[in-house]
Amino acid sequence: MTSPERPGAAGPREREDEAEAPRLPAARRPPGEPERPTPAAPAPDAPASEAADEREPAADAPPADEPVHPDGGPPDAGAPDPAAPTGARLLLAALWPPRATRGQLVAAALLFVLGLGLAIQVRAAGSDDTALRGARPEDLVRILSDLDDRTARLEDEKRQLEAQRTELETSSDQAEEARRQNEERERRLGILAGTVAAEGPGVMLRIGDPLGAVGADMLLDAVQELRAAGAEAIQINEVRIVAETAFTDRNGGVRLDGEPVSAPYVVRAIGRPQDLEPALNIPGGVVQSLENDSASVSVERPERITVDALRRAEQPDYAQSSP
Repeated sequence: MTSPERPGAAGPREREDEAEAPRLPAARRPPGEPERPTPAAPAPDAPASEAADEREPAADAPPADEPVHPDGGPPDAGAPDPAAPTGARLLLAALWPPRATRGQLVAAALLFVLGLGLAIQVRAAGSDDTALRGARPEDLVRILSDLDDRTARLEDEKRQLEAQRTELETSSDQAEEARRQNEERERRLGILAGTVAAEGPGVMLRIGDPLGAVGADMLLDAVQELRAAGAEAIQINEVRIVAETAFTDRNGGVRLDGEPVSAPYVVRAIGRPQDLEPALNIPGGVVQSLENDSASVSVERPERITVDALRRAEQPDYAQSSP
């Protein structure tokens, strides 16, 4: 019994015909060109529609070079392009390399000078407050005491001037009263200038210097402290101290207006003892500073202080009293 032939299977006759068919020579390809693959022939018994489907791609298939979305859908149109320039790159390209013009450099220099001036002005305005914040309690107490003493002196001067005005207005002989007030004013100015001797209440400061550590600056500090407390006349040893007195160190000693003075230094000051003595003994003041330098200091309050050292009155070369 002959078995039925399966469809699509080649019989013995067909295989012999294929073996006897002449072979065509292969087409020559240029050197260097890759070998093209030979498309596979469709099966003989395959339907024509299936062969056409293998040869022609689907119309809705995306091109080979077009990216495909991972989910199989169309690519995302809003995805950023990695090759596109970013904002940081654009900003860096605009700033570097610098392309400043001459006008821009001049404007930058002017703005720098203006800012520096404003900073210095603000710092100078707040320097006083900063100094007070960083001051020691002893310094703050001394500053407050000086301000109180100055206020009291100004109040006394105001009362004296008001009394003089009242006397001039109520006096029967205003010319005689004016002459008397002028003499009193001249005496006071003579005391301040050192041309007139003075006597009154005050304090006496004795400074011993066994180690020679007291210098001109320490004596000047003592004089300044007494003046701030209201001293009206001051004398150190035999030298009258006035506004223009010079304190210098020379040859290991102290000179006042060129005259040498030696220890013990005796400072006589006329004024209110209740104001002068606390100013010297204030914490961190003159007495404590001198004692820290191994000097012996004592403050006395006698009943009367005499300041009799005088200065020669200097005559002005050009100035004259006006009528």
